[in-house]
Amino acid sequence: MVRSRNVLVLESQLDTSIQSHPDLKKLMRNSAFSAICCIRDDKILMEAAADDFSTSQPHSIQSISKLHIHLIIGQLISQGVLSLDAKVKEYLPDIGSGYAEAPLQSLLDMKVRNNFSEDYFDPYSDCYTEEIALGWRLPSNNMEKESTLVDFTNKITGFCDQENITVADYKSANTDVLTRILAKCSPKSLAVHIEEIADAIGYEGAFHISLSPDGFPAFSGGGCLSARDLARFGLIFARNGLDIHGNHFANSSFLEKSLSRNAPSLTEPKKWLRYSNHLMTDGRFVGHAGYGGQFLLVDTLTKTSCSFLSVLENEDGYDETYMSEVATTLRKICTQ
Repeated sequence: MVRSRNVLVLESQLDTSIQSHPDLKKLMRNSAFSAICCIRDDKILMEAAADDFSTSQPHSIQSISKLHIHLIIGQLISQGVLSLDAKVKEYLPDIGSGYAEAPLQSLLDMKVRNNFSEDYFDPYSDCYTEEIALGWRLPSNNMEKESTLVDFTNKITGFCDQENITVADYKSANTDVLTRILAKCSPKSLAVHIEEIADAIGYEGAFHISLSPDGFPAFSGGGCLSARDLARFGLIFARNGLDIHGNHFANSSFLEKSLSRNAPSLTEPKKWLRYSNHLMTDGRFVGHAGYGGQFLLVDTLTKTSCSFLSVLENEDGYDETYMSEVATTLRKICTQ
């Protein structure tokens, strides 16, 4: 658990047009709905929660946690510590064939083709074995011991040429490998990076993140924040990388390039977004989706950050149509 040294104090300035938006009202009637919070600058435009929840209670944010990779790797690039053209094997000589020849840029853009599968509808998909290596799931009976993140990522094989990939091949294992690289190459520990990000955000509550059995933060999906603090987190992108005191924190040029460059698109019905440097964007909006119904979307023009938290209770914990409705609804709200 990490807390901020100073809190970004928010004032209520409710926008009733957001609360009454028909698309949002439909989403809030869904049994999966947990909470929503929309902030512009330091004003809460709208927030609401299910009857058994609140906007100040911590909630799993799943893959929205990946945005930490964008922030940390941007800092290391500005310090000359990392090259995105370098291959993974240059930083992790022990890595398996699934990632050894892949450039870091390909991992950041979800442009790696290998044998790792992330199919939530397949109970035998590799993403569920990954959960054991992240410490989220108990080993199966035929496993002698709990696997580590290092062991898991080293065993991935089947790298294929990533040229001409125009649609993102989403793999949370990419994030796991990047986490290992950052842990090895950064002059600071990842724990210190997390603390510094928290101070730049100004959480009122706390940021929680799980650790793998071998001690790596689960940036691929292990973070927890309240809806209000998740919206606060999004504001650092609205501020173009400035912290709550107006000081430079994130690599603003890296963020700007991430918004403007060509990158693989997401699949339908979210094809309007690209996956660029470990964030989702269309050039104006920045954010990320999370398994189970989570979404953070930030409008870089109106400086509005909207968080949306859910608990999808279908068999697979995922619904592409629902996620698309959340993303498009947040886009409409942010522009108001």
